[in-house]
Amino acid sequence: MKFLDEAKVFIRSGDGGAGSVSFRREKFIEFGGPDGGDGGRGGDVWVEAVNGLNTLIDFRYQQHFKATIGTHGMGKNRAGAKGEDVTLRVPVGTQIFEEDGETLICDITQEGQRFRLAAGGNGGFGNAYFKSSVNQAPDWANPGLPGEEKTIWLRLKLIADAGLVGLPNAGKSTFLAAVSRARPKIANYPFTTLHPNLGVATIDGQEFILADIPGLIEGAHEGVGIGDRFLGHVERTRVLLHLVSAQEEKVGKAYKTVKYELEAYGNSIPDKPEIVALSQIDVVDEETLKKKTRELARACGKTPFQISAVTGRGMTEVLRALRDVIVEANAGEADKPAKTVKVRHRDVQVSDDLDEADADGQDGSDGEQQG
Repeated sequence: MKFLDEAKVFIRSGDGGAGSVSFRREKFIEFGGPDGGDGGRGGDVWVEAVNGLNTLIDFRYQQHFKATIGTHGMGKNRAGAKGEDVTLRVPVGTQIFEEDGETLICDITQEGQRFRLAAGGNGGFGNAYFKSSVNQAPDWANPGLPGEEKTIWLRLKLIADAGLVGLPNAGKSTFLAAVSRARPKIANYPFTTLHPNLGVATIDGQEFILADIPGLIEGAHEGVGIGDRFLGHVERTRVLLHLVSAQEEKVGKAYKTVKYELEAYGNSIPDKPEIVALSQIDVVDEETLKKKTRELARACGKTPFQISAVTGRGMTEVLRALRDVIVEANAGEADKPAKTVKVRHRDVQVSDDLDEADADGQDGSDGEQQG
Protein backbone atom coordinates (compact mmCIF):
# COMPACT_ATOMS: atom_id res chain seq x y z
CA MET A 1 0.00 0.00 0.00
CA LYS A 2 1.39 3.42 -0.97
CA PHE A 3 1.66 6.04 1.72
CA LEU A 4 0.15 9.51 1.36
CA ASP A 5 -0.24 11.88 4.29
CA GLU A 6 -1.65 14.96 2.55
CA ALA A 7 -4.47 15.39 0.05
CA LYS A 8 -6.53 18.25 -1.39
CA VAL A 9 -10.21 17.55 -2.11
CA PHE A 10 -13.28 19.45 -3.23
CA ILE A 11 -16.57 18.89 -1.40
CA ARG A 12 -20.10 20.07 -2.11
CA SER A 13 -23.26 19.45 -0.15
CA GLY A 14 -26.58 18.99 -1.93
CA ASP A 15 -29.02 21.77 -2.74
CA GLY A 16 -32.42 21.72 -1.07
CA GLY A 17 -35.39 20.57 -3.13
CA ALA A 18 -37.92 23.15 -4.31
CA GLY A 19 -41.39 23.39 -2.79
CA SER A 20 -44.36 22.41 -4.94
CA VAL A 21 -47.22 24.59 -6.18
CA SER A 22 -50.23 22.28 -6.35
CA PHE A 23 -53.98 22.40 -5.73
CA ARG A 24 -56.25 19.56 -4.78
CA ARG A 25 -58.51 18.69 -7.67
CA GLU A 26 -60.98 15.88 -7.13
CA LYS A 27 -64.42 15.20 -8.42
CA PHE A 28 -67.26 16.60 -6.29
CA ILE A 29 -64.76 18.60 -4.17
CA GLU A 30 -65.30 22.21 -5.08
CA PHE A 31 -62.74 23.91 -2.83
CA GLY A 32 -59.79 21.54 -2.57
CA GLY A 33 -57.24 24.17 -1.64
CA PRO A 34 -53.42 24.12 -1.95
CA ASP A 35 -51.60 20.85 -1.29
CA GLY A 36 -48.03 21.47 -2.48
CA GLY A 37 -45.45 19.63 -0.37
CA ASP A 38 -42.10 20.91 0.91
CA GLY A 39 -38.78 20.11 -0.77
CA GLY A 40 -36.31 17.72 0.84
CA ARG A 41 -33.09 18.81 2.47
CA GLY A 42 -29.85 18.39 0.51
CA GLY A 43 -27.34 15.75 1.50
CA ASP A 44 -24.50 16.59 3.91
CA VAL A 45 -20.76 15.93 3.57
CA TRP A 46 -19.25 14.16 6.58
CA VAL A 47 -15.78 13.01 7.54
CA GLU A 48 -15.44 9.84 9.62
CA ALA A 49 -12.48 8.07 11.24
CA VAL A 50 -12.41 4.34 10.51
CA ASN A 51 -10.21 1.49 11.63
CA GLY A 52 -7.75 -0.21 9.31
CA LEU A 53 -6.48 2.87 7.45
CA ASN A 54 -3.09 4.53 7.84
CA THR A 55 -2.82 6.46 4.56
CA LEU A 56 -4.77 8.98 2.49
CA ILE A 57 -3.88 7.27 -0.80
CA ASP A 58 -7.58 6.83 -1.71
CA PHE A 59 -7.90 10.59 -2.10
CA ARG A 60 -5.27 10.64 -4.82
CA TYR A 61 -7.70 8.87 -7.15
CA GLN A 62 -10.86 10.72 -6.10
CA GLN A 63 -10.73 14.39 -5.25
CA HIS A 64 -14.37 15.45 -5.73
CA PHE A 65 -17.15 14.51 -3.31
CA LYS A 66 -20.67 15.78 -3.94
CA ALA A 67 -23.83 14.96 -2.01
CA THR A 68 -27.13 14.66 -3.90
CA ILE A 69 -29.83 17.32 -3.97
CA GLY A 70 -33.07 16.99 -2.05
CA THR A 71 -36.13 15.76 -3.94
CA HIS A 72 -38.63 18.42 -4.93
CA GLY A 73 -41.98 18.56 -3.16
CA MET A 74 -45.06 17.14 -4.87
CA GLY A 75 -48.81 17.48 -4.78
CA LYS A 76 -51.05 15.80 -2.21
CA ASN A 77 -48.79 17.31 0.51
CA ARG A 78 -45.96 14.95 -0.35
CA ALA A 79 -42.63 16.22 0.94
CA GLY A 80 -39.42 15.48 -0.98
CA ALA A 81 -36.88 12.98 0.30
CA LYS A 82 -33.59 14.11 1.83
CA GLY A 83 -30.54 13.89 -0.43
CA GLU A 84 -27.99 11.15 0.23
CA ASP A 85 -25.02 12.09 2.40
CA VAL A 86 -21.40 11.64 1.35
CA THR A 87 -18.84 10.42 3.89
CA LEU A 88 -15.07 10.82 3.61
CA ARG A 89 -13.51 7.85 5.42
CA VAL A 90 -10.11 8.78 6.82
CA PRO A 91 -7.55 7.26 9.21
CA VAL A 92 -7.54 8.17 12.87
CA GLY A 93 -5.27 11.17 13.34
CA THR A 94 -6.40 13.11 10.26
CA GLN A 95 -6.67 16.88 10.47
CA ILE A 96 -8.99 18.88 8.20
CA PHE A 97 -7.89 22.36 7.11
CA GLU A 98 -9.46 25.13 5.05
CA GLU A 99 -8.12 25.87 1.59
CA ASP A 100 -5.47 28.19 3.02
CA GLY A 101 -3.89 25.16 4.70
CA GLU A 102 -3.67 26.89 8.08
CA THR A 103 -7.21 27.22 9.46
CA LEU A 104 -8.03 23.99 11.31
CA ILE A 105 -11.60 22.76 10.86
CA CYS A 106 -11.42 19.61 12.96
CA ASP A 107 -8.97 17.03 14.31
CA ILE A 108 -10.17 13.43 14.05
CA THR A 109 -8.50 11.56 16.92
CA GLN A 110 -10.99 8.79 17.80
CA GLU A 111 -12.25 5.85 15.84
CA GLY A 112 -15.89 6.41 14.92
CA GLN A 113 -15.68 10.19 15.32
CA ARG A 114 -17.72 12.09 12.70
CA PHE A 115 -17.80 15.74 11.75
CA ARG A 116 -20.03 17.52 9.26
CA LEU A 117 -17.90 19.47 6.82
CA ALA A 118 -20.72 20.90 4.69
CA ALA A 119 -24.44 21.06 5.51
CA GLY A 120 -27.02 20.46 2.81
CA GLY A 121 -29.35 23.26 1.79
CA ASN A 122 -32.79 23.45 3.39
CA GLY A 123 -35.76 22.44 1.26
CA GLY A 124 -38.21 25.10 0.13
CA PHE A 125 -41.75 25.36 1.48
CA GLY A 126 -44.63 24.27 -0.75
CA ASN A 127 -47.66 26.48 -1.28
CA ALA A 128 -49.62 24.59 1.39
CA TYR A 129 -47.32 26.15 3.98
CA PHE A 130 -48.42 29.67 3.05
CA LYS A 131 -52.16 28.99 3.31
CA SER A 132 -53.93 31.30 5.76
CA SER A 133 -57.33 32.78 6.43
CA VAL A 134 -56.51 35.83 4.32
CA ASN A 135 -54.69 33.93 1.58
CA GLN A 136 -56.53 30.69 0.97
CA ALA A 137 -55.03 29.93 -2.45
CA PRO A 138 -51.30 30.88 -2.54
CA ASP A 139 -49.84 30.19 -5.95
CA TRP A 140 -46.16 30.32 -5.09
CA ALA A 141 -43.58 28.17 -3.33
CA ASN A 142 -40.00 28.64 -2.16
CA PRO A 143 -37.00 27.22 -4.01
CA GLY A 144 -34.52 25.11 -2.07
CA LEU A 145 -31.46 26.78 -0.61
CA PRO A 146 -28.09 26.02 -2.25
CA GLY A 147 -25.60 23.72 -0.56
CA GLU A 148 -22.09 24.59 0.56
CA GLU A 149 -18.96 23.99 -1.46
CA LYS A 150 -15.32 24.34 -0.49
CA THR A 151 -11.84 22.98 -1.04
CA ILE A 152 -10.18 21.41 1.98
CA TRP A 153 -6.85 19.86 2.89
CA LEU A 154 -6.53 16.50 4.64
CA ARG A 155 -3.35 15.97 6.65
CA LEU A 156 -2.56 12.74 8.43
CA LYS A 157 -0.57 12.71 11.66
CA LEU A 158 -0.14 9.14 12.77
CA ILE A 159 -1.06 8.38 16.36
CA ALA A 160 1.76 6.53 18.12
CA ASP A 161 3.10 6.32 21.67
CA ALA A 162 6.80 6.62 20.83
CA GLY A 163 8.70 8.01 17.85
CA LEU A 164 12.09 6.99 16.44
CA VAL A 165 14.35 9.83 15.27
CA GLY A 166 17.93 10.01 14.09
CA LEU A 167 20.20 10.39 11.12
CA PRO A 168 19.76 8.10 8.09
CA ASN A 169 21.18 4.62 8.72
CA ALA A 170 20.99 5.05 12.50
CA GLY A 171 19.22 1.71 12.81
CA LYS A 172 15.66 2.98 13.29
CA SER A 173 14.00 0.54 10.88
CA THR A 174 16.11 -2.34 12.22
CA PHE A 175 15.02 -1.45 15.75
CA LEU A 176 11.35 -1.37 14.70
CA ALA A 177 11.64 -4.74 12.94
CA ALA A 178 13.34 -6.29 15.98
CA VAL A 179 10.73 -5.24 18.55
CA SER A 180 7.56 -5.59 16.46
CA ARG A 181 6.08 -7.50 13.54
CA ALA A 182 6.54 -4.54 11.22
CA ARG A 183 8.73 -5.25 8.21
CA PRO A 184 10.12 -1.94 6.96
CA LYS A 185 12.66 -1.84 4.17
CA ILE A 186 16.21 -2.23 5.54
CA ALA A 187 19.34 -1.61 3.46
CA ASN A 188 22.85 -0.24 3.82
CA TYR A 189 22.32 3.13 2.16
CA PRO A 190 20.82 6.45 3.31
CA PHE A 191 17.09 7.20 3.10
CA THR A 192 16.01 3.58 2.91
CA THR A 193 12.86 4.67 4.75
CA LEU A 194 10.87 7.06 2.57
CA HIS A 195 7.62 7.10 4.56
CA PRO A 196 6.63 6.46 8.19
CA ASN A 197 6.16 2.92 9.49
CA LEU A 198 4.20 1.78 12.52
CA GLY A 199 4.77 -1.21 14.76
CA VAL A 200 3.43 -2.54 18.06
CA ALA A 201 6.10 -3.34 20.65
CA THR A 202 5.45 -5.57 23.66
CA ILE A 203 7.40 -5.53 26.92
CA ASP A 204 6.39 -7.24 30.17
CA GLY A 205 2.88 -7.86 28.80
CA GLN A 206 2.29 -4.20 27.92
CA GLU A 207 1.98 -2.91 24.37
CA PHE A 208 2.70 0.47 22.82
CA ILE A 209 2.92 1.81 19.27
CA LEU A 210 6.21 2.87 17.69
CA ALA A 211 6.51 5.24 14.72
CA ASP A 212 9.59 5.13 12.51
CA ILE A 213 10.09 8.19 10.30
CA PRO A 214 12.68 8.92 7.58
CA GLY A 215 16.05 10.13 8.78
CA LEU A 216 16.95 13.78 9.31
CA ILE A 217 20.11 15.40 7.99
CA GLU A 218 21.65 18.81 8.46
CA GLY A 219 19.45 21.44 6.83
CA ALA A 220 16.32 19.26 6.80
CA HIS A 221 14.21 22.19 8.05
CA GLU A 222 15.24 24.02 4.86
CA GLY A 223 14.26 21.13 2.61
CA VAL A 224 17.61 19.32 2.41
CA GLY A 225 17.22 15.58 1.86
CA ILE A 226 13.54 14.78 2.10
CA GLY A 227 13.00 17.64 4.53
CA ASP A 228 11.29 17.50 7.91
CA ARG A 229 7.67 17.13 6.76
CA PHE A 230 7.41 13.66 8.28
CA LEU A 231 8.12 15.02 11.77
CA GLY A 232 4.39 15.74 11.97
CA HIS A 233 3.89 12.02 12.54
CA VAL A 234 5.72 12.14 15.88
CA GLU A 235 3.95 15.27 17.17
CA ARG A 236 1.37 13.13 18.98
CA THR A 237 3.89 10.76 20.60
CA ARG A 238 4.58 10.66 24.33
CA VAL A 239 8.34 10.13 24.03
CA LEU A 240 11.10 10.20 21.42
CA LEU A 241 13.79 7.54 21.08
CA HIS A 242 16.83 9.25 19.58
CA LEU A 243 19.15 6.69 17.98
CA VAL A 244 22.77 7.54 17.22
CA SER A 245 24.77 4.97 15.30
CA ALA A 246 28.06 3.77 16.81
CA GLN A 247 29.44 3.83 13.26
CA GLU A 248 29.39 7.64 13.23
CA GLU A 249 32.86 9.15 13.55
CA LYS A 250 31.54 11.93 15.79
CA VAL A 251 28.50 10.70 17.68
CA GLY A 252 28.20 13.97 19.60
CA LYS A 253 27.92 15.98 16.40
CA ALA A 254 25.42 13.47 14.98
CA TYR A 255 23.23 13.90 18.06
CA LYS A 256 23.39 17.71 17.94
CA THR A 257 22.55 17.76 14.22
CA VAL A 258 19.27 15.92 14.73
CA LYS A 259 18.52 17.85 17.93
CA TYR A 260 18.92 21.15 16.06
CA GLU A 261 16.53 20.01 13.31
CA LEU A 262 13.94 19.03 15.92
CA GLU A 263 14.20 22.45 17.55
CA ALA A 264 13.95 24.18 14.16
CA TYR A 265 10.74 22.27 13.42
CA GLY A 266 9.18 23.20 16.77
CA ASN A 267 5.51 22.32 17.36
CA SER A 268 6.21 20.99 20.88
CA ILE A 269 8.54 18.25 19.62
CA PRO A 270 11.65 19.69 21.38
CA ASP A 271 9.72 19.63 24.68
CA LYS A 272 8.93 15.93 24.54
CA PRO A 273 10.78 13.48 26.80
CA GLU A 274 13.79 12.04 25.00
CA ILE A 275 15.61 8.76 25.46
CA VAL A 276 19.03 8.59 23.80
CA ALA A 277 20.54 5.30 22.69
CA LEU A 278 23.81 4.40 20.98
CA SER A 279 22.77 1.86 18.35
CA GLN A 280 24.60 -0.70 16.22
CA ILE A 281 27.12 -1.35 19.00
CA ASP A 282 27.79 -4.84 17.64
CA VAL A 283 30.04 -3.39 14.91
CA VAL A 284 32.58 -1.72 17.25
CA ASP A 285 34.96 -3.09 19.89
CA GLU A 286 34.55 -2.46 23.61
CA GLU A 287 37.20 0.25 23.83
CA THR A 288 35.65 2.24 20.97
CA LEU A 289 32.21 1.70 22.49
CA LYS A 290 33.25 3.20 25.83
CA LYS A 291 34.83 6.18 24.08
CA LYS A 292 31.76 6.92 21.97
CA THR A 293 29.41 6.41 24.91
CA ARG A 294 31.29 9.07 26.89
CA GLU A 295 31.24 11.44 23.89
CA LEU A 296 27.50 10.99 23.39
CA ALA A 297 26.85 11.44 27.12
CA ARG A 298 28.64 14.80 27.05
CA ALA A 299 26.58 15.91 24.04
CA CYS A 300 23.15 14.94 25.40
CA GLY A 301 23.78 15.47 29.12
CA LYS A 302 22.66 11.99 30.14
CA THR A 303 23.92 8.43 30.03
CA PRO A 304 22.77 6.86 26.76
CA PHE A 305 21.55 3.31 26.40
CA GLN A 306 23.74 0.88 24.47
CA ILE A 307 21.68 -1.27 22.12
CA SER A 308 22.07 -3.70 19.26
CA ALA A 309 18.97 -4.80 17.38
CA VAL A 310 20.94 -7.66 15.82
CA THR A 311 22.22 -9.28 19.04
CA GLY A 312 19.42 -8.01 21.30
CA ARG A 313 21.80 -6.33 23.73
CA GLY A 314 20.15 -3.52 25.68
CA MET A 315 16.84 -3.83 23.85
CA THR A 316 14.80 -4.89 26.88
CA GLU A 317 16.13 -2.01 28.98
CA VAL A 318 15.32 0.67 26.41
CA LEU A 319 11.85 -0.75 25.79
CA ARG A 320 11.13 -0.64 29.52
CA ALA A 321 12.34 2.97 29.68
CA LEU A 322 9.99 3.88 26.83
CA ARG A 323 7.15 2.01 28.52
CA ASP A 324 7.68 3.83 31.82
CA VAL A 325 7.57 7.28 30.19
CA ILE A 326 4.43 6.38 28.22
CA VAL A 327 2.63 5.03 31.28
CA GLU A 328 3.55 8.12 33.31
CA ALA A 329 2.41 10.46 30.52
CA ASN A 330 -0.88 8.62 30.11
CA ALA A 331 -1.53 8.77 33.85
CA GLY A 332 -0.86 12.50 33.87
CA GLU A 333 -3.17 13.02 30.91
CA ALA A 334 -5.96 11.13 32.67
CA ASP A 335 -5.68 13.42 35.72
CA LYS A 336 -6.08 16.59 33.64
CA PRO A 337 -9.60 18.02 33.31
CA ALA A 338 -11.08 17.58 29.86
CA LYS A 339 -10.92 20.66 27.65
CA THR A 340 -14.22 22.10 26.52
CA VAL A 341 -14.28 22.68 22.78
CA LYS A 342 -16.99 24.94 21.41
CA VAL A 343 -18.48 23.27 18.36
CA ARG A 344 -21.98 22.93 17.03
CA HIS A 345 -23.55 19.77 18.41
CA ARG A 346 -25.16 18.88 15.12
CA ASP A 347 -21.75 18.86 13.42
CA VAL A 348 -20.06 16.32 15.70
CA GLN A 349 -20.82 12.70 16.40
CA VAL A 350 -18.74 10.18 18.37
CA SER A 351 -20.15 6.71 18.79
CA ASP A 352 -18.88 3.20 19.30
CA ASP A 353 -21.46 1.96 16.82
CA LEU A 354 -20.78 3.60 13.48
CA ASP A 355 -24.15 2.62 12.11
CA GLU A 356 -25.96 4.32 14.99
CA ALA A 357 -23.83 7.45 14.57
CA ASP A 358 -24.67 7.57 10.88
CA ALA A 359 -28.37 7.20 11.58
CA ASP A 360 -28.27 9.90 14.25
CA GLY A 361 -26.49 12.27 11.88
CA GLN A 362 -29.22 11.86 9.26
CA ASP A 363 -32.15 12.05 11.66
CA GLY A 364 -30.80 15.20 13.30
CA SER A 365 -30.92 17.24 10.10
CA ASP A 366 -34.06 16.00 8.32
CA GLY A 367 -36.51 18.27 10.10
CA GLU A 368 -34.94 21.66 9.28
CA GLN A 369 -36.54 23.70 6.57
CA GLN A 370 -36.32 27.29 5.68
CA GLY A 371 -38.21 29.51 3.35
